[in-house]
Amino acid sequence: MSFSDDLRQESAQDWQACVDHRFVGEIFAGTVPPEVMRRYLTQDYQFIDGFVALLGMAIATADRFGSRIRFAQFAAMITSDENTYFQRAFVALGVPEAERIHPVLTAPTAGFQTLMKDAAASRDYASCLAVLAVAEWLYLSWADRPDAPLPPDFVHAEWITLHNNAEFRTFVTWLRGELDRVGAAADSAVRANAAAFFRRAVTLERAFFDHIYE
Repeated sequence: MSFSDDLRQESAQDWQACVDHRFVGEIFAGTVPPEVMRRYLTQDYQFIDGFVALLGMAIATADRFGSRIRFAQFAAMITSDENTYFQRAFVALGVPEAERIHPVLTAPTAGFQTLMKDAAASRDYASCLAVLAVAEWLYLSWADRPDAPLPPDFVHAEWITLHNNAEFRTFVTWLRGELDRVGAAADSAVRANAAAFFRRAVTLERAFFDHIYE
């Protein structure tokens, strides 16, 4: 198996728990309770700043100009299409401005913020790739259900389509390939660090899905 496949296999239980999570079933059915969707999006929005910073470090540490271009293009999407979705969803869900910007952070949210800061602070391209790969590949894994009809409410439907469209699918494929390429050329210490970041990210993703129902 490739490096990325090996990493996913090491976290297979938590990975599959996210893909099969109650939230995923409910968002495709359009039955996520409004208070749960509100909590989910309000907390998830707190990742954007740190995520863009992590993309910036990936751009800075990438070993190829072409890789820098791909990450710069993806950062533009996150700060435009995805950010716009959040703002529209917040209006639809009645989330006040203060709650959008400065909510009380839950433990999984704070943990993921720390993870992204740690990956960026490592100044290691493979470690940055590992966290980015989990964040995007795992979402594609649960959202990519071609035969499933979309729910009527845009708050549910567009969160799905942001993570299963052709452009996003192509980016995730490239991201996995980049992690495989860098991992194959790296020494054992670099691979071990990347693997540790990958496992930590998957564990936090599962905790994030679970906690919105608590």
